[in-house]
Amino acid sequence: MKLWGGRFEKNTDSLVEDFHSSISFDQRLYKQDIQGSIAHARMLGSIGILTSKETKTIIRALQELLREIQVGQVKFEIGAEDIHLNIEKLLTGKIGDLGKKLHTARSRNDQVALDLRLFLREEIDVTKDLLLKLIRTLLKLSEEHLETWMPGYTHLQKAQPITLAHHFMAYVQMFLRDLGRLRDTRKRLNLSPLGSGAMAGTTFPLQREEVAQELGFDGITQNSLDGVSDRDFALEFLAAVSIIMMHLSRLCEELILWSSSEFQFIVMDDGYSTGSSIMPQKKNPDVAELVRGKTGRVYGDLIALLTVMKGLPLAYNKDMQEDKERVFDAVDTVQKSLLVVEPMLCTMKVRSEIMALGAKGGFTNATDLADYLAKKGVPFRDAHEIVGRIVLYCSKRNLGLEDLPLEKYQELAPVFEADLFEDLTIEKCVRSRQVIGGPAPEAVMKAIEFSRKELNQLGW
Repeated sequence: MKLWGGRFEKNTDSLVEDFHSSISFDQRLYKQDIQGSIAHARMLGSIGILTSKETKTIIRALQELLREIQVGQVKFEIGAEDIHLNIEKLLTGKIGDLGKKLHTARSRNDQVALDLRLFLREEIDVTKDLLLKLIRTLLKLSEEHLETWMPGYTHLQKAQPITLAHHFMAYVQMFLRDLGRLRDTRKRLNLSPLGSGAMAGTTFPLQREEVAQELGFDGITQNSLDGVSDRDFALEFLAAVSIIMMHLSRLCEELILWSSSEFQFIVMDDGYSTGSSIMPQKKNPDVAELVRGKTGRVYGDLIALLTVMKGLPLAYNKDMQEDKERVFDAVDTVQKSLLVVEPMLCTMKVRSEIMALGAKGGFTNATDLADYLAKKGVPFRDAHEIVGRIVLYCSKRNLGLEDLPLEKYQELAPVFEADLFEDLTIEKCVRSRQVIGGPAPEAVMKAIEFSRKELNQLGW
């Protein structure tokens, strides 16, 4: 008989039994469910609902059950529907009717809200650590490539010369913001909903703060309806990891492009590449492509839960059972992606000489030529037009700006002098951009030091 079956005259249909059950996936919450149950039992003891002996018996049995599950000695039942009822049934099987007292002043509604918060709190910490490792790797690579010249792009067209360090540091900024979003999400979810009951609290004199403190929460939720029906914390987590995946996908897209024969900027390590079943010459960046593809999967998790929640009246509705698979999938996907991207970056070979050659093509020094004229007193808009005409002239003759004779420059603008060629070298173009946030090696090194200091101040 179902633990809730007192008012029913017939059994659940076999089709509904399978459709309704969530134990196939929410068994993943067994540790959190037992952790919450132990805290709840201890609190019931402190307010006299359980005797001291009963409390100790229940807690000891729950701890024993936790160990049994961890070593694979427990088989969950579909008929018991979910992890909460499975744990309760297993507990009752161990200690008899005493196990039935544990659910006093508690509903599965506030149980699942508690379990999911505990689960996400742990997984945010794991994700944060993986993200930190990636950031530190990017900082190390940036320091190694302070003078690896390369073309910067806008519209995927060569724009201005930068360094690989400057490029990597852009991703450091993205991932630092991701850390901030995870930190903020963790702060907002770290409130205990236990004590909300099904939706209207309970008549028992619960010590909610006592339980919250034992479980490491910063406080308790302030409304019982919201306590059981809120999934903002899950949505916020899904949004945060969706942005992380977007940043990973952008990075991977560039690695895919850079490893192509058209770019040849990098060579992916064999351990992070695959071949073709028919073309023996192929070396495919499949790992980077998979991360790019899995980004859409995490987006789907976010959109799915947003869609589930958008039309739900207060308080709990069975629709909300759909939250866990989306959260579990996103957790697994983002963590696996972070795990594989970091060593992929560490093992790739950077072809600095090819990057430097790429920086010289495509008139990437044209802006510096316009700046040269502006420094000579020519209004920038006029300088822009003059350099545009020079670029057009050179492009028709397959010349670079550095190849054009001084006499031709002076025909177009008499203020040009022989020193213009100093400003056209790729190295000078990059080294001159020492503004904070710019690509000059000194500026990038300051950015690296600033980022490391920021991590240290946050205790990371």
